Amino acid sequence: MIRRALLSVSDKTGIVALARTLAARSVELLSTGGTAKLLAEAGLAVIEVADYTGFPEMLDGRVKTLHPKVHGGLLARRDVAAHIAAIDKHGIGAIDVLVVNLYPFETTVAAPGCTLDDAVEQIDIGGPAMVRSAAKNWKHVAVLTDASQYATFGERVAASGDVDEATRFALAVAAFDRIARYDAAISDYLSSIVYPPSATGVSRAAFPTQSNPGFVKLQDLRYGENPHQSAALYRDPSPLPGTLVTARQLQGKALSYNNLADADAAWECVKSFAGDEGGGGDAGDARGAACVIVKHANPCGVALGATPLDAYTKALATDPSSAFGGIIAFDRALDAATVEAVTRQFVEVLIAPAYTPEALQLLAGKTNLRVLEVASYRQVANAGATATGWTGLDVKRIGSGLLVQSVDAHRLTRDGLEVVTQKHPDATQLDDLLFAWRVAKFVKSNAIVFCSGGRTLGVGAGQMSRIDSARIASIKAGHAGLSLHGSVVASDAFFPFRDGLDVVADAGAACVIQPGGSVRDPEVIAAADERDIAMVFTGVRHFRH
Repeated sequence: MIRRALLSVSDKTGIVALARTLAARSVELLSTGGTAKLLAEAGLAVIEVADYTGFPEMLDGRVKTLHPKVHGGLLARRDVAAHIAAIDKHGIGAIDVLVVNLYPFETTVAAPGCTLDDAVEQIDIGGPAMVRSAAKNWKHVAVLTDASQYATFGERVAASGDVDEATRFALAVAAFDRIARYDAAISDYLSSIVYPPSATGVSRAAFPTQSNPGFVKLQDLRYGENPHQSAALYRDPSPLPGTLVTARQLQGKALSYNNLADADAAWECVKSFAGDEGGGGDAGDARGAACVIVKHANPCGVALGATPLDAYTKALATDPSSAFGGIIAFDRALDAATVEAVTRQFVEVLIAPAYTPEALQLLAGKTNLRVLEVASYRQVANAGATATGWTGLDVKRIGSGLLVQSVDAHRLTRDGLEVVTQKHPDATQLDDLLFAWRVAKFVKSNAIVFCSGGRTLGVGAGQMSRIDSARIASIKAGHAGLSLHGSVVASDAFFPFRDGLDVVADAGAACVIQPGGSVRDPEVIAAADERDIAMVFTGVRHFRH
């Protein structure tokens, strides 16, 4: 039975209610500082830890629970006679419950203007020490490290006066997980500091000397890319809203490894069209809705339309055969008309920010179709969330190591374009060039994308030769019965020779957007002038491996 509890929390959420539950079971309450004051003001009998240990808090609160009467009470095994004899000899009472949440280090260092001194003062010493002691002795001590645990724990204590061993073990695991994340945050922050600080404040390196990623397991997957591989899905401890791991699955079979990889590619691509002149943000946006169809991590159809149905119809027309069994993402709520059209073919996963009741009713008849709801661009923007730590990085595993880089968040506007040919694109072509460039960013290199009228016409992806990607893109457009005459084309990196430019010109392209930067740029520009093609340079490439 629980007889004594120590409560010492930085975040006071829910602590009074939990203390009342314990007190109702005649549990003696020990506490520190502000927590003790709060409990006393709530009318609860509470013993200050300083009174319990006979040793006052000191050093501005840096030392208050680092005492044998605290750690002996937490670490003593109740099933070892020598332990019980030792604590009895020294007047140490067993502590059966520890409730601790740590100083808000992560919140402090994320705040603008945080100094190194501010950060150091939020490094908790006594809290993690107590948590480790209690969690190590989980067979006899329950340790709570988050307010979300209070309600269930309190209900069980109210019912029986104790919790079972399995619950204490689960709480101990959660406690060690919390300590690991806390220590990782401290290490990541301190190892990123450029020391000593300058007169203007703390300077931090983009990549710390030691990185400590910590991820939370969401679920096991049936298998990995292939059935002989095992797999699981993890998320960042604090994922950004509007990302795939925050999706709510409304129906359908469990998501597979490949489903998740393709769904992420589709969602990230469609999000790039939301909320700006590129289309898709609000119902009143001039460019309308956006739809992206992905197969094997590459967009095989992307389009803007007046409605989601219009966007889908245009996206599907790019490559209907590849779209079979694909992942389809929209940047706005889906209505019944769109769902009816989408479900005429085999779809693995459907993604949107919301669905009308009529749309959900139609989807209910497609029991195997995986339907995901993810926060929209506007919901994410209004949340004011920003990427921090590993959440804001792009990470790729290699043999016994990691490649880490900042996310490719570059957004091109008309101001970033340099016209390098005698012929200039008109206003409509400029819109299509920006659209094509945005799609190319999500196509595996080497990438060539033909577009017109806010839709893709042909996509060439993942070839070792850029000229082969150009040929494949034009071939695919031909298979779909789409004309490339007067189209625009985007290349994710520069044309190393004029031959690639000649292929897209022969296919019918009237404008080209590419990074530039080749030693043969003059040769390629001359070829564009010769073919009466407008060409713009971006100065930025979008390799995607």
